Amino acid sequence: MATTAAQFSPELGLVDKTTFIKKIIAANLPVANNNKNISYYNVPAAFDIEVSSFYQNGEKRACMYVWQFGILNWVTYGRTWEEFAKFISVLSTILGLDDKLRLAVYIQNFGYEFQFMRKRIEWDKVFFLEERKPVYGLSNGVEYRDSLKLSSKSLEKMGKDLMKYKFNKRVGDLDYQLIRTSKTPLTEQELGYCEDDIRVLLAYIQEKIESDGDITRIPMTNTGYVRNFCRKKCFSRYKKYAGLMSELTIEPDEYRQLKRAFQGGFTHASAKYQGKVLENVGSYDFTSSYPAVMLTEKFPMSKSRLIREISDASQLNYYLNRYCCLMDITFRWLTPKLSYDHPMSISKCTNALSPLVDNGRVVAAESVTTTITEQDFRIYEVFYSWDEMTIHNFRIYEKSYLPKPFVQAILSMYKDKTTLKGVEGEEINYMISKNMLNAAYGMCVTDIFRDEIKYENDEYSSTKPDIDEAIDHYNKSKRRFLFYPWGVWVTAYARANLFTGIVACGNDYVYSDTDSIKVLHSDTHRDYINKYNETITAKLDKAAEWHHLDSSEFSPLNRKGEPKPIGVWDYEGEYDRFKTLGAKRYLTEKSGEYALTVAGLSKRSARDYLVREWSDPFKGFEGGLHVPSEWSGRLTSTYIDEPTHGVVRDYLGNVGNFEEYSSIHMEPSEYEITISQEYQAFLDRIKGIKEDSW
Repeated sequence: MATTAAQFSPELGLVDKTTFIKKIIAANLPVANNNKNISYYNVPAAFDIEVSSFYQNGEKRACMYVWQFGILNWVTYGRTWEEFAKFISVLSTILGLDDKLRLAVYIQNFGYEFQFMRKRIEWDKVFFLEERKPVYGLSNGVEYRDSLKLSSKSLEKMGKDLMKYKFNKRVGDLDYQLIRTSKTPLTEQELGYCEDDIRVLLAYIQEKIESDGDITRIPMTNTGYVRNFCRKKCFSRYKKYAGLMSELTIEPDEYRQLKRAFQGGFTHASAKYQGKVLENVGSYDFTSSYPAVMLTEKFPMSKSRLIREISDASQLNYYLNRYCCLMDITFRWLTPKLSYDHPMSISKCTNALSPLVDNGRVVAAESVTTTITEQDFRIYEVFYSWDEMTIHNFRIYEKSYLPKPFVQAILSMYKDKTTLKGVEGEEINYMISKNMLNAAYGMCVTDIFRDEIKYENDEYSSTKPDIDEAIDHYNKSKRRFLFYPWGVWVTAYARANLFTGIVACGNDYVYSDTDSIKVLHSDTHRDYINKYNETITAKLDKAAEWHHLDSSEFSPLNRKGEPKPIGVWDYEGEYDRFKTLGAKRYLTEKSGEYALTVAGLSKRSARDYLVREWSDPFKGFEGGLHVPSEWSGRLTSTYIDEPTHGVVRDYLGNVGNFEEYSSIHMEPSEYEITISQEYQAFLDRIKGIKEDSW
């Protein structure tokens, strides 16, 4: 078998299955070996299906009407599952596939195809992170992999981001509302659409093969890239790293507490501006917020120590100022000091007595219990007052900067992202570095105690692993290079940084989302921005000195030769008009162009609907807005786990049979922007009330 790289030069156009097999036989496909004594054909391969969803006697049904399969330069197709079974059997035979020689076949959103395939294929192994969402599945030497988990992109975006093998996926050439069966004639345009889906995947995987070295080096998920990169940096540059990891261990009860304390980014709108059309709203963004705090802040760097009793405020402040602290805390008669936002999430609270809630955020409460870090406590001191508090399970960690090789890995990714952006010929490396930097934080908070998903006899089951065993395995792992508490503090530090902006902008603060704020009178807040940037620059210099690194590494030059320090506020410009209806719900206008962000709605089509239906889209963007299914971009999926069969008439009037062992019915769904009763009650309550009387 050949071991060199294959020649990738797509022969556009579908070929029949017999011709496809002949081309594969003649190709002498190359092979690559991994470190587990398993060989893979070192070529891109992809599979996809097209499906019709419909109703039969009032019941939801779905049927596959065409499948596409591609290897290297060639794409073929078939119309039935019986054809596919025969095709894949022949292909496996001529390629000599078995447990030691495999063909990696990529499927965009494997979970969807798996629902149709799962009872038709005898699986050797399927690995899940979540039920119905397989990462990969192995059958007779064919290893189906999920390209969506690898790329985190839609096929359309994947096609646009191709750097070397340009091939854009066609959009809108296949009307999914038309019912088709395996007997429905397909036009050249429709078949071309089907082919495009495979061509984009083949080009994407070929670029990965070339950039990563060979197909065995492509991880299963996007996070796998940064995990492998950082692990290699840590263990190769610091001989004592394994020893450090052996010291950084956690206990089961501590892990449960850390999970309670973990929060993501802060996304919220100032209730005083909810529903109002504002003019000249400025936007500031942090430059790589999470990576920045990983470089500049100090993190838990020891086993935790449980402090049995906090006797007074002086003792509490001693620990808060010198250690990373973790605590369960109960506040009684909690009231707000500031009116424009409230950091405490009701979803992270227990035993909340008489809480006043602002769109998921606690404004006041007679009593409330939550789990926080010292960073959260300092934030709460600024935003709230309370009559008394009780602290339980107070843990402290010695704190220090993250290990130097880990810091250098993050710096390397940030430098690549900064220096390669916009440089002709470096597009692929830029996208790789950007994706890796974005994933650097996520791997720090991978769940240690995750349900084990099993798939046996066509049935799913989940079991909770023994937490003592899971934590023990985590503590003793020789490959571990991360410490779960680090991830908890990454977001805590980032939220603390964000809240400095919210506090500084005061009543001009309008909206925030993890690493950005929208504010009125943005020019008047430049002093805060400049002072913050001076502070973060000093932190970068201090971290560089501590690690014995050149401070310029924290501020690489872009292609224009300009320094781009990590973690600073960047001014992103000003919206002519801005309106928010709450978290992840806002409409903007800039130079006559509208942009809509609503979680669960298509940004493009829902915006177009607003523009079409209202002369001023801001008047339509209100609570109660109903977006019809054809404009929402939303799809409702219904899993059908029982066999279905019957006869259905297609859109041309042809009658065809269908039979699926399991399937998914999908249909467009409407969307209505609702304001919860609780949130509306809060909005009504604050109307006309002085801020200091909340």
